[in-house]
Amino acid sequence: MRDQRARPDTVPHRVPETSHRTEGRDPAWFGGEGGRQARGRLPWLSTVVLAAAVLLGTAVAAHGQGREPLGAVGRLLLVAAVAVLLVRHRHPVVAVSGTCAVTLVYLCLGYPYGPVFVAVAVGCFSAVASGHRRAAWWSLGLLWAGHLLAAHWLYRWLPPDGDGPAPWGQEAFVSAWVVAILAAAELLRVRREQWTAARSAREAEEKRRADEERLRMARELHDVLAHSISVINVQAGVGLALLDSDVEQARTALTTIKSASKEALGEVRQVLESLRTPGDAPRAPAPGLDRLPELVEQAAAAGLTVAVGPSGAREPLPPGVDLAAFRIVQEALTNVVRHSGARTADVRVVYGGARLRLLVDDRGPATAGDAGGSGNGLAGMRERAAALGGSVDAGPRAGGGFRVAAEIPLPAGRGAPARRNDAEAEGAT
Repeated sequence: MRDQRARPDTVPHRVPETSHRTEGRDPAWFGGEGGRQARGRLPWLSTVVLAAAVLLGTAVAAHGQGREPLGAVGRLLLVAAVAVLLVRHRHPVVAVSGTCAVTLVYLCLGYPYGPVFVAVAVGCFSAVASGHRRAAWWSLGLLWAGHLLAAHWLYRWLPPDGDGPAPWGQEAFVSAWVVAILAAAELLRVRREQWTAARSAREAEEKRRADEERLRMARELHDVLAHSISVINVQAGVGLALLDSDVEQARTALTTIKSASKEALGEVRQVLESLRTPGDAPRAPAPGLDRLPELVEQAAAAGLTVAVGPSGAREPLPPGVDLAAFRIVQEALTNVVRHSGARTADVRVVYGGARLRLLVDDRGPATAGDAGGSGNGLAGMRERAAALGGSVDAGPRAGGGFRVAAEIPLPAGRGAPARRNDAEAEGAT
């Protein structure tokens, strides 16, 4: 085999970096203040605002409850229940466990019901969102069970004095509140997982497109440079050999080198400009099979005689198919120049039907350097054809030499395949 696998890293192309955040640990609107930085510092602002709201709301809600007056100890417990939420980003389990424990002590001491449950909800949301669902469920369940025990069995030994058992309607409200907190936390967790999955899918799609663009650039540069440099290499050898004996022939070789290098520089510049300014239209049209005569002239300059035999009525091709066909023929002829001892090659382009067929044959034996070929031409040809739904077969011919056969499907509605032309192409070679 004359070529090995392609090495797409030969093209300097920057691929957008993708973020790899841990799923479920991104900051949320319920206390996250800016991604990774939010986990690096304490959420002072939101915690202070929450503490002020809990203190003010409890003072208002205390009227008419008949509970223990909200004194210094009660206010201290409210502040403690909120203050533990300062560590909810770094230690969410500590936050949810601490706020539930302090809230249970607050309720067992007979202080008024109120917005203290908001602090419990924030701690539960943080734990569930960070992946600690079991800790959140256990903490909230123990809070509910402790409150139920204190309100219906331990109330005789707990303040306020003379208090009776809590009505079961109140317990139904507390139970509904607990269920609502857990349901909201789980719903938020599911939504965050969906956001994370959607973001990962977008990043993977962007990376896939960047990789495809990098491979396309690699194929373009390889095809342009491999062909032109092969011609330059052959002509440089001719020029050196004839520099003293045949000055005119050496001058012709140098002229061919200048022409080939100028064309290669132009095509490389076009590829690099599209790389620097993606989305802009190319300044020059992409090459197609109409430029086969140029390939024949360049091959002739390298000492290779090429016979081109189109089969079937020539028809316009889609730009992508036209470019791929040109590059496949170009690379196949480059391989003949570089790896074959043949001085002639046959190119057959079969038009008609639902596919375009390309045949490039040479009848010469492989050169000594062929066995260890390290190029990526065959891999590039196969990638080009596969991108359009086609295929490339390459290998030794039965009667000697080497054949490259490519088939590229054409858009539907172009008629039935022309079997006569395919048979003619096979017989001609």
